[in-house]
Amino acid sequence: MKTKRWLTGILVLLAAIWLLPVNAICAKGPIVLGVPTSLGFLEGKESYKAVQMAVEEINAAGGVQLGDQSRDFKLASIDIRDAAPGVPVPEALLGLEKIILEEEPAALLIGPFRSEALMAGMDIIAKYKVPLLGTIAMSPGSEKKIKEDPEKYKYIFRVCLNAVHLVKYLSGTMGLINEQFGFNKVYILHQDVAWARATTDFVKKVYFDKAGWEILGKESYPTGTSDFSSALMKARAKGAQVIMPVFDMPQSGTLVKQWKTMQVPAVLAGFISPLAGSGAWETFDQKISGATNDIFELGSAISSDKVPESTKFYNAYRQKFGEEIQAGHGPAPSYESVYILKEAIERAGTLDPDALVSELKKTDRRGVMGRIRFDEGNQAVYGFDPDETAVSAVFQWTDDGSRKIVFPESIAEGKIKLPKGLKSLK
Repeated sequence: MKTKRWLTGILVLLAAIWLLPVNAICAKGPIVLGVPTSLGFLEGKESYKAVQMAVEEINAAGGVQLGDQSRDFKLASIDIRDAAPGVPVPEALLGLEKIILEEEPAALLIGPFRSEALMAGMDIIAKYKVPLLGTIAMSPGSEKKIKEDPEKYKYIFRVCLNAVHLVKYLSGTMGLINEQFGFNKVYILHQDVAWARATTDFVKKVYFDKAGWEILGKESYPTGTSDFSSALMKARAKGAQVIMPVFDMPQSGTLVKQWKTMQVPAVLAGFISPLAGSGAWETFDQKISGATNDIFELGSAISSDKVPESTKFYNAYRQKFGEEIQAGHGPAPSYESVYILKEAIERAGTLDPDALVSELKKTDRRGVMGRIRFDEGNQAVYGFDPDETAVSAVFQWTDDGSRKIVFPESIAEGKIKLPKGLKSLK
């Protein structure tokens, strides 16, 4: 009799569980966030650490309030290797689709490293309707696709700088050099990849050509090149006052060492990825003083006391991981993307992707990079005033191995100093 009653009780319990809504059974389960990117590269590696830090902070503070439930975030990552030489885009896309199908994330963070992979992956993201908050790939082509078909591609957002905003910062830096010293002769060097080619072409079109600068030469280099002495000699021979490099490959730091060793009398100002972080001083044998470099997003590799959130993030990262951020692109917007997503989920009260996208579009947050809002192409707006937009930071290496922000004026700590042998025309 007892056995019969026990079996009856079990059957009743199972029936009750069967009748419960699925979301009631899984109510306390974590919200999965997928991270498909190139984890073996500096920007991808440090961006993922920044995401981990934000997730731990949010979970420690009580998680995400989803309706009347508190839910934790849980990360699932995959190395899609799209930044690695020789890895074809289709192979990277297999990894993107794999994490969506196997982990069923509520959203994707960081995303593809190369713009070629992002552009090709947009159809996969649209197919599965998984919101992406991208923080590395920079081509404005993704925004063009969003504007052409906003309903299909509405799930793709970019929190980091894009190539258009980078052009504005490089142009602004060149304008500052012209205003401060009267220089207008430039030699351009860039990596032979899509984003770098487009960036230098646009700086030429929107600034150099209109401002009357003389372009003395423009050379491209395959990824992996480590000798730039020939171009530097040409720049010297032609009388270049400014050399503008645009590179993200690790070997490009050699360009700065050679510029310094050869004592080329020209301002070196542009973007060289391995030059961004504080560790570059020792990495390149203390031979980089005077070089001026762009940090894509404030908080990535450098902070400013004029934007307290950037300093708080930068110091917290150092305390947690025992080292300073070295990547000048990715970590700050990756950290912010987790908080942007949390706030959107809480406003939406659901994980439904369409409702979530609607709330992501309403983002207006004061964060590490300044004020964060999205434009009609789902691109975070970057400008020169952190009270109104997200900002980048242009700094110059000093003789004692520190970095001083020189642009934009809203967060500047000093003015650009000229290398030996070069005199101002003003």
